[in-house]
Amino acid sequence: MTRINRAIELLQQDQAIYYDGAHSGHVLSYEQGRLDAGTWADYINVGMEHGAFDMSGLAEYMRGMADGGPTRSGHRTPAVIVEAPVNGTDAANVRFNAWQFRQILGRGVHGVLLCQAESADAVRAFVESCRYPHQSAGVDQALPSPVERMRGARRAGGTPLGVGTRGRGSEGTAAPIWGLSQIEYMRRCDPWPLNPGGELLLGVKLESPEGIANCDAILAVPGLGFAELGPGDLGLSLGYLELQRDPYPPEMRDARERVFAACRRNRIAFLEGCTPENIAARLDEGVRVIAGNREDTARIGRAHQRRAMAV
Repeated sequence: MTRINRAIELLQQDQAIYYDGAHSGHVLSYEQGRLDAGTWADYINVGMEHGAFDMSGLAEYMRGMADGGPTRSGHRTPAVIVEAPVNGTDAANVRFNAWQFRQILGRGVHGVLLCQAESADAVRAFVESCRYPHQSAGVDQALPSPVERMRGARRAGGTPLGVGTRGRGSEGTAAPIWGLSQIEYMRRCDPWPLNPGGELLLGVKLESPEGIANCDAILAVPGLGFAELGPGDLGLSLGYLELQRDPYPPEMRDARERVFAACRRNRIAFLEGCTPENIAARLDEGVRVIAGNREDTARIGRAHQRRAMAV
């Protein structure tokens, strides 16, 4: 395959992608990785926002998945996307916790989801933290060069993207999972679709009133591949103790429409929970990342879109 990341390959074809995996309590072991290499899903969601931040377990899980592959579609592994524990409330908080992204990416995963994204500056810091500094796609050309920065020149505020801050050191553990040399890994581990040849899928979850208010600016940040409305935490902010699902109460329905519209404008895939009963309608509406952890939903949705790629 020319693509490492099966989820990206499908999104390029305007095919929906279906994930499996819990938001907490995910078993991370070599044996589970070998088992999940044969999953029905297009990607595995590993929930570390509420689950344990287990880097040793994640490393073994990815090694088991690589050993258990390839998938029936011919990819080395299914894609694995990790929900990071840090909240995207502001840029300072994201930069202070950027070590989390370095640790997660160093285990060889294919994407990261930033939860509680609330500002464009925070999301910009997230994207920059996941990129190597040699990557230039989307970086403001008015920024000082590396030589100028060594002489003390500073970045001006309000630029589209700054230089990536992910450092050398973890390519030795991540590249073997992808089946690449270390140099090739560093070339290809960059956010798609910002970098058309990139294999890294970055997403954000908008799940607070502040995130909804700033969704237009947040989803205009270069480097994002998907976004979702977080109905659980947003509903809690609005006073709902029970998890709200479709049909949403009016204020949450309005929030969903705002986020979905911003995704459309910025050509970002929208993530939403679906069921066998509503998957066809959601696909026709344009939802392209499917939550719900149900193989029957995926089977119906793939048939509805006449998907050609094997599971």
